Amino acid sequence: MSAKTHANARNRNERFVYQDDDAIEKPFNWAQLRRLYLYMKPYKRQLMPVIIMMVIGTLTRLTIPLLMLYAIDNILNAESGSRSAWELVAVAAGMLVLYIVQWLSNTYRIKYTNIIGQSVIYDLRQHLFQHIQKLSFRFYDKRPAGSVLVRVTNDVNALQDLFTNGVVNLLMDCIQLLGIVIILLALNVKLGLAVMITVPVMFLVSSSLRKKIRFAWQTVRMKQSRINAHLNESIQGMKVTQSYVQEKDNMAFFDHMNSDNVKSWNKASALNQGFGPVIEVTSAIGTCILFWYGASLIEDKAITVGLLVVFANYIGNFWEPINRLGQMYSQLLIAMASSERIFEFIDEEPTVAEAPRARLLPAIKGDVAFENLVFEYEPNRPALKNVSISVKAGQSIALVGHTGSGKSTIINLLCRFYDPVQGRVLIDGIDIRDVTIESLRSQVGIVLQDTFIFAGSIRDNIRYGRLDATDDEIVKASQAVHAHDFIMSLPDGYDTQVEERGNVLSMGQRQLLSFARALLADPKILILDEATASIDTETELKIQEALKTLLKGRTSFMIAHRLSTIRHADEIIVLDHGVIVEQGNHTELIAKRGVYNGLIEAQYKFV
Repeated sequence: MSAKTHANARNRNERFVYQDDDAIEKPFNWAQLRRLYLYMKPYKRQLMPVIIMMVIGTLTRLTIPLLMLYAIDNILNAESGSRSAWELVAVAAGMLVLYIVQWLSNTYRIKYTNIIGQSVIYDLRQHLFQHIQKLSFRFYDKRPAGSVLVRVTNDVNALQDLFTNGVVNLLMDCIQLLGIVIILLALNVKLGLAVMITVPVMFLVSSSLRKKIRFAWQTVRMKQSRINAHLNESIQGMKVTQSYVQEKDNMAFFDHMNSDNVKSWNKASALNQGFGPVIEVTSAIGTCILFWYGASLIEDKAITVGLLVVFANYIGNFWEPINRLGQMYSQLLIAMASSERIFEFIDEEPTVAEAPRARLLPAIKGDVAFENLVFEYEPNRPALKNVSISVKAGQSIALVGHTGSGKSTIINLLCRFYDPVQGRVLIDGIDIRDVTIESLRSQVGIVLQDTFIFAGSIRDNIRYGRLDATDDEIVKASQAVHAHDFIMSLPDGYDTQVEERGNVLSMGQRQLLSFARALLADPKILILDEATASIDTETELKIQEALKTLLKGRTSFMIAHRLSTIRHADEIIVLDHGVIVEQGNHTELIAKRGVYNGLIEAQYKFV
């Protein structure tokens, strides 16, 4: 790749920052850690036998060296003939039994901590996905899909080790450490204090790494989020990339992002591995102190050889849980970096929220009123300015105007995808903010220009409008919008499998499916947002005939740039920069020779 391509990629990379990509620079949040472990609360009963097995395994491990001490000092070093070989066999058999008990308890602990941990991860991921489905359009306006995806996948996955092993291992290691300290001090206070003198030094050295490690893992999560966001964007926009022959620039851009991710991971991993050498050096110093000081105590006959051997065994077991605790802390830092990002989403409140006592919207007739609506997507940039519209049940309303005039904004407010800054929207005289969102949207059907087709069968995509619909109802809805013939021409008819976004179908075919889907839902209010924009003229004529019957008895809102499709609307509302400039039917507006007439004449010039 050329130097220019790399330079462009670097510049683009510097600008590729999303709102949620900033590293979270907060002190270690213990309250958040407690909140994280609330997800384990439902599994308290399942955890109890695991903890019991963990305690049994730890106690057997602490007991084995004591049997070794007895065997060395009271059997092997005893005067000839005073102890029998059978006694040594009995001690060895006792140690074997303890090893078997330890193995069985550890097997049980590992198996069921993994089962419980995976259950907790399942609950957390379910909670997160359930919550993001409730978040309003404003949330998604500010974040790319890939950035949201990484929270539900990578960040939740990063918590697996914490939940599957972390909690129980933390308890086990703490009990083991406490038990070893008590035993060492009970066996010989002086020697016990001498070998543990290095512990405070180890904690002082390792504590300096903690903050750096935490920020390093936060940076890793940030870089991974950017990569996921870019991957999603690149895949969705691959046709544009290839059409403009920008593959090299895109590859260079991804190369820079990927390199940044590797560098941040290597840095975090290197800092993370810093705990190991610190503990190994401390352990080596402790062992040297043990044998140096222990040898002098043996010369003074203050301790036995057996006691020194057992001390060495316990010291080996002492540094092992400390090493694991160091790894556990690193694991905790990784988990905290991810949990902060997860809880950032969970704490996000929907900007469109139901009232505390929201009631169900009863079956509606279809009267709609927009009263003095003021709305802005960004502060001080109004998209609607004091708009008022009154619609009777069964009327068809066409919204016309240049791009950015406010047509789609009116529809968004009717569906409560956003709430107005001022004014209100009424259906049958009921403020839609006083009813539940589900009961509102279940009575409003919408067909968008950019039709989304889910991976699955044609039948399932149409049934998405009403999940309890029968096969006959699906066929009738398809026939009504003239989709049945093309569906039956497919290899498996209604059972034909389509990929995500329906790429095997033409744009017109996808829109016909969306018509069938919306009509199957049988809404009292139907919204057509540029719904015929990508349909050929012959198909459009068929749909126009179908709509005359299908829209009968329904309140309909149509947004169209192809003005020929809305000439039969009961009312045409012309908007310009968020203000209604004209209103009336097709004949009335043509007679005015105003904005609408100008739009008609402009279109015919290019026909």
